[in-house]
Amino acid sequence: MSVSDKTTHHLIRMANQLAANLAVRGEAVAIAEPADHIAKFWDPRMKAAIAAAPREGLSPIARAAIEQGAPQ
Repeated sequence: MSVSDKTTHHLIRMANQLAANLAVRGEAVAIAEPADHIAKFWDPRMKAAIAAAPREGLSPIARAAIEQGAPQ
């Protein structure tokens, strides 16, 4: 696994954790709050990397959050 692959894997894991931690609050919150967090606090390089990452590693909620919070 290259450094880039490790970084992508880590970002996917972080996005999935954000979504999973908020899932008990309902799907809308579990999508909106991680999207807001990503938009506000992730470095532009992190946002670009997660936006370019393969979607199959993301949970459906994390995928929706990424689509809202990271540049496409």
